[in-house]
Amino acid sequence: MSMYGRFLAAALALTLAACGAGEPAPAVTAASPASPVPETTASAAPVDGGEAPAVAATTPGAHAPGPLPPVVQHGPRDVKKVALTFDADMTDAMKARLRNGTVSSYANLRLLGILETRRIPATFFVTGQWAEQYPDVTRRIAGNPHFEIANHSYEHAAFTGGCYTLPRLAPGEMTGDVDKTFTTLHPYGGRQTRYFRFPGLCHDRAALRALAPLGVTVVDGDVVSGDPFARGAAPVIDAVLSQVKPGSIVIMHITEANARFTDDALPAVLAGLRRRGLEPVTLSELLA
Repeated sequence: MSMYGRFLAAALALTLAACGAGEPAPAVTAASPASPVPETTASAAPVDGGEAPAVAATTPGAHAPGPLPPVVQHGPRDVKKVALTFDADMTDAMKARLRNGTVSSYANLRLLGILETRRIPATFFVTGQWAEQYPDVTRRIAGNPHFEIANHSYEHAAFTGGCYTLPRLAPGEMTGDVDKTFTTLHPYGGRQTRYFRFPGLCHDRAALRALAPLGVTVVDGDVVSGDPFARGAAPVIDAVLSQVKPGSIVIMHITEANARFTDDALPAVLAGLRRRGLEPVTLSELLA
């Protein structure tokens, strides 16, 4: 049975949460596990004349293209596991701040070091521009067998209106933006997936429809740490530990300058998970 069929059989929550303005997304009717994803190899269309990587049906998050991709909020509640996910945002405005010296780094190496030293599994949702800005850090993530890489769009632009202050992609640009990110990340190797997270978690029916040809699984999350807005470690710790439960998908950031206390919060978060008997795992393990 395919990965998609397995997590359907496990009765994961597949709902559509829309953030910001736009037409509300419909509920997804899950396909029957008796109709598994064909065990074939699909190819995404090349971007900007480049050769797109082949996508194996066994790649975590991959499924046969359909009218709308599945959207996952959390994993099964009957397992004592949680997925720690870290977003690696990079907008054009962030790149400008790096160039003019307003910001020194959007790559939190101390956070990465904590995960590495403690051998904590994690899933990184990487934007294409972040990978291009920090190729060595991206290679470091890809080279760690405890980590896996997912797609967070190319330039962290919004896929709907009213998504915080993010500039909005035109409808005709959405598919290419996500596909370009897969092509950008592919050469780094490692444990790559077909999971995708919308910037700001903002999506509607049109955005989901644009991703349908790519055969992705959209991943939101049920535990939002709020680390980009925190003024200290304590609010991040409290936000995670007050919401987390078996099967949770936790959203944090590795972007340092706009999530300054995530590394300070992480040891206490890990200790709190341990006290609750919750094991950190990659997203693909949680959804297997």
